Amino acid sequence: MKHEIFKAKLIEKAVLVGLRRGNAQIDLAESMAELRFLAESAGAEVVGEVTQKSGRPRPSHLIGKGKLEETSQIIGQTGGNLVIFDDDLSPAQVRNLESALQTKVIDRSILILDVFARRARTVEARTQVELAQMKYLYPRLTRRWSHLSKQEGGIGTRGPGETQLEVDRRLVGKRIKRLSAKLNRIDRERNEQRKGRRDLFKVALVGYTNAGKSTLFNLLTRADVFVDDRLFATLDSTTRILYLADAGRVLLTDTIGFIRKLPPSLVASFRATLAEITDADLLLHVVDCAAPNIRHVWEEVEKTLVRIGSADINQLVAVNKIDVLNGGPPPLTILSWDGLDLVAISARDGVGIDSLTGRMRQYYHRWQDNLHKSSTSRSNA
Repeated sequence: MKHEIFKAKLIEKAVLVGLRRGNAQIDLAESMAELRFLAESAGAEVVGEVTQKSGRPRPSHLIGKGKLEETSQIIGQTGGNLVIFDDDLSPAQVRNLESALQTKVIDRSILILDVFARRARTVEARTQVELAQMKYLYPRLTRRWSHLSKQEGGIGTRGPGETQLEVDRRLVGKRIKRLSAKLNRIDRERNEQRKGRRDLFKVALVGYTNAGKSTLFNLLTRADVFVDDRLFATLDSTTRILYLADAGRVLLTDTIGFIRKLPPSLVASFRATLAEITDADLLLHVVDCAAPNIRHVWEEVEKTLVRIGSADINQLVAVNKIDVLNGGPPPLTILSWDGLDLVAISARDGVGIDSLTGRMRQYYHRWQDNLHKSSTSRSNA
């Protein structure tokens, strides 16, 4: 009984706050729905939602006085003890908001980092997430970090007149250096592994989180990668051999899913994992055809591919989850955009997989032809 009471106290009651920017009304609704999913994935109970649909962002509190008062009222009515903003907040805004609302305030980036921390299982993933957290929180350090002084330092290590905040910054700075060095070693190991794969055709699965990449990966390679209907079920890249008829061995890699407003520190820390994408010969972009606004989801993934320098890699689009359309419009009609190579599939039921692998074989043969031409050109030179 005591254990159940203790667990109940750990549940945070969250009020979500979003701000409309420009004319992106649809984007705000989608982003807020995603913020709710993120909050629930982090273990919070969402008890209220506030959106400001017009007006400029307020430098001191981001939202206007009226919306601030509305948020305060919801906190009082629901017993909320956490406010989550859908946009990044500056350190000053966090301080001002916590003072005005008398409760803890966080933003979308730190929430995403928290969800990543919950999903991290391997040493590499945990290191990447912790480094991203440290880099994001470093400029936001307050006295909440005073416990760090117990880990190291003490007599003989503190400079004259050094404040507790300065000590905390020094300790976190050291931690960032250690984590960065650890990831550099991982990068070097990954690079050595990739050198041995230069003569193999490499395909990387990319897409929005929860689009069904791991389900497709398991179907194609008969692997047992963890699959779950939740955000960021996959944080570590996994590579397996895929045998294509009339082609041979292909390297297929399952990678981390993307999401709106990914913290830059997270993208930077996951460079070793994301390098599997930048090194690919073909991107197999998995799109959830049941997503509320499939075009926006597509564009978010494309933005991230641009950020990591992978926008120019050949791309085959697997329009997934056609099994849930229930007689709705064909997904290839939904995604009938110029220049996209589309194949409709159901990774769960295996529908359309032969068509998908057939298109992959075509890309493989093009790659092989280009490889042969390049080799011949070097020989003639």
